[in-house]
This record gives sequence, structure tokens and C-alpha cells, in this order.
Amino acid sequence: MAATPGYERLARPVGLLDGHRPNLVRYVLSDPRARAAYPDRDRVADQQVAWLKGEVRRNDPHAAEPAADLTVLAGPAFVDRMAAPAGPTDRTGVDRMLHPEAGALRLAYEILDLPDADEQRLVVLLPADDATAAALDRLAGRRPGALRAV
Repeated sequence: MAATPGYERLARPVGLLDGHRPNLVRYVLSDPRARAAYPDRDRVADQQVAWLKGEVRRNDPHAAEPAADLTVLAGPAFVDRMAAPAGPTDRTGVDRMLHPEAGALRLAYEILDLPDADEQRLVVLLPADDATAAALDRLAGRRPGALRAV
């Protein structure tokens, strides 16, 4: 996983980037801090497992290892979701997050497929409302309304 400095400021304080190989599905299913960070943790977990399930079905070699690890690490919280009927995965939406420094955030996401042989994805997060935009500006030490990314 690669991340921008802005994402690191967002994710590191909640523990999402802890460990050798950070992984959102592992964090959401096995880290107790995820319940505090994601008020809709069960929905986020369902969504993340659905993405992983799709990768496992496509025989993605990078998905098999995390799936095997989560079977042991998260147990029924993961296994039951993997066994549930597959539905469509959301490519856009809004996730709520409670950040220890920035407070309540609403983050709009969009998942973009990259045109390469590795089938990588780019996940774009943007503030979903003015309050979140202002909180993220404070978190980044940025002047409100400044250019965020190019």
C-alpha cells in the first residue's frame, strides 16, 4: 500500500498504518481501535471483505495470503463474511471516521482501476462536507480553502 502524507496524517493516529504491512481489512476486523475510528465499522468491514472476496475469486496471488491470515486472526468475523453471498462492491460512497485529532469526519471515496497488468487500484478520499474539509485543513496545517492536490 502506498499513501500520501495527507493520508498518513489521517490514518496513523487511529492505528491504521501500524505494523509491517498495513491493511485496511485486517485493521477493521482485528484491531479494537477500529470500532472507535469507524462508527459504521460493520458496514466498512462488509465492504472491505467484499473487495477481498472478489480478488480471491479472481485468483489474485496477493489476496490469498491476507485471506488466510484473516481466517485465523479475525475468525468468525471474517469467515462468516467470506461465506456470505457475494454482492456488488461499492466503488463510491461516504465513510464516517472519528479521528482523535480532527474529530468527526465524512470522507467521500472513489475507487479507480489502474490500467496495468497488476490490477492495482487507486482510492481517492475527499472531504464530503465543509466541516470535514475544515477539519482536514487543520489536521494538515493548511490554510482553509487552499489547493489540496494536483
